This record gives sequence, structure tokens and C-alpha cells, in this order.
Amino acid sequence: MKYTTRQKAILLLSDGTIFHGKSIGISGTTFGEVCFNTGMTGYQEIFTDPSYFGQLMVATNAHIGNYGVNDSEVESKSIKIAGLVCKNFSFNYSREDASGSLEDYFIKQKLICISDVDTRALVSYIRENGAMNAVICTDETSIEELKIALAKVPDMKGLELASKVSTTEPYFFGDENATYKIAALDLGIKTNILRNLAKRDCYIKVFPFDSSYQDLAAFNPDGYFLSNGPGDPEPLSGAIQVAKEILENDKPLFGICLGHQVIGLANGISTYKMFNGHRGINHPVKNIITGKGEITSQNHGFAVNKEELDNHPDLEITHLHLNDGTVAGMRIKNKNCFSVQYHPEASPGPHDSSYLFDQFIENIKV
Repeated sequence: MKYTTRQKAILLLSDGTIFHGKSIGISGTTFGEVCFNTGMTGYQEIFTDPSYFGQLMVATNAHIGNYGVNDSEVESKSIKIAGLVCKNFSFNYSREDASGSLEDYFIKQKLICISDVDTRALVSYIRENGAMNAVICTDETSIEELKIALAKVPDMKGLELASKVSTTEPYFFGDENATYKIAALDLGIKTNILRNLAKRDCYIKVFPFDSSYQDLAAFNPDGYFLSNGPGDPEPLSGAIQVAKEILENDKPLFGICLGHQVIGLANGISTYKMFNGHRGINHPVKNIITGKGEITSQNHGFAVNKEELDNHPDLEITHLHLNDGTVAGMRIKNKNCFSVQYHPEASPGPHDSSYLFDQFIENIKV
């Protein structure tokens, strides 16, 4: 292993706090909301998850890059995070089926990364002060210039980002001779969601985020799916209208994360921006219906209002996050519709939540 001199880099938070580190890959500046993920593995899946678009990801695992990358372990066609902050970056990797190094992957996709940051101190700071905008700079731009540029970056609250990651044209996934046809509204859909549906004998047509109910219904689907995605759900008036019309026509509907929030808004339940959000692969959730616990993968910075949901005559909370009591799942009592605020397709170890896809298929059969 040869010694390499690396350029100094900084992470500047919007409140003026600075963390120092070293540059990895390309040089430059990148802006976004700083957040952290507590997962110990799965960094490539995190980096390519469209739900992270516009965010600077802080990796809490001490080592990133140690097992390289694999071309099949992606949730979309490209890296979606705005930048990476980590402690120890592994230039050397060790895994038999790796297709390359994480460093080369970053350089190829032009991702800016800062390593050698005290990530424990940074995560503690975010936990105390909340998620906020930040900038990674590796090109020695002055602090004053960075502060001016950072002040112009819009807050995540009120920011519509689904249009930045959604497909521009409809496409198909799975076997066209499958038993069930699913119309999926792409708000930032993860590939593994499509794999899980296809594995359950579904043929999926994926539609752009701004498609109408009529567009989706023309496929004559057996069920409808609203996907995960980035940003604030409130500006997604089109998707909210689609959800309303699906429910008005009494069709089977399943939503995950952003899709879950859209279903809430379609039923008059407000959403709010969380102080830090939930991002990791070991979040405990209780299924209120069965009484069973689930270890779940989560990635969201917004949530539906629990008090409003409790007081809604037609909605029922089905899952609760055991750490903070936030809503992790709901269903509509008089409709064929349910949704969750976590990722049953991720299965970071246990497959506690995969039954939700089976439940969706069972709902279609009814």
C-alpha cells in the first residue's frame, strides 16, 4: 500500500459549524441537507437510493469502501446522494464478487466525498441540533463564499424532488405473462421493490411521477403502488390526486414511505418534517394488528401526523415506531388500501417485513 497525499476538505453546516477532513475522488463543492444513516453494511444501496437525492450522507460505520462495489447491488442507475461524509475510507477492498473499488465508482459518477471526519461528533451534533443544509468543499473556496452560496440553498421543507429522480417515460418490469398487473407511480422507486413484486408473479408498469390516474388505469392493472422518493410530500399535488382517484374507484393500493405520506395527505392527514428523520437498517417497529415486532430498514425525513390519524374515523394505525412512537404504518378501514413508513424490500438481515408484499397480493385477490 503506497502513501498518498490527499487534499484538505471541509464540511460547513448552515449554522456556521465546520468539520475538517480530506478529499476523496473528484474536487469541488456540493450542497444538500446533511443526514446520517446508522447501517453497518449496504452503503452502495444507500448511495443509489433515489430517496436520498439532495442529501449529504454521513456514514456512521467507521469503514466505508472495504468491500468495494458490485454492479448488481444498486437501487437505481446512478448515485443519488449529493455527497458523502465518512470516517475511514478504504481505498483497498476485499470481496470475491466485487466489480471494482468505491473510489473509482465515485470518480466515474462524479461524487464529492470527504473522509477523516470525526463522524461521531458530527452525528451527535446533528442529533442535538437537527438536520440542516451543508456544503462539502474540497477546492479551497473561502468560507465566506461558501456561506453566501449555502444561504441560497432551499430548505428540504416544501421542496419537491420526485421530479428529479422519476422516470421520464413509462417502462415495464417483470414477466408480461405474470398473473397480476401492477401500475406503479414512480416518485423515486427502488429497484428492489420491483424485484419483490415481480417475484410474486407481478408484471409492473412504472409511470412518471406526474402521470394521471387515467394514465395508470389505461394499463388495466389489478393493483396500484405508490413508491418511495425524496423531498417533501406536500408539493406533490398530482400524486395526491392520483391517490384520491384510486381510492374513489376502490382499487387495491399499497404505498411505501413517500407513497405512504401521499396516501395520508390524500385523506386529509397532514405531514411534518422530522427533527432528524429515521435512516438505518435496525429500526424497531411494532405491528399493532398482530402484536409482533419487526426490525426494519428506514429512510425518511417526513412523517404523517399521528394525532390527526388517531382522530380520523376511516383510518387506522397499523404499525408504530418503538423508538419515538411515530406512525410506521396505516390502513383505510373501508378501502383496500394500506401503507408503511419503512422499506419491506430492504431486508437487511431478517425478513420481518416481507409479508407486506404478500399482503398486497392477497388484497388484489379479494
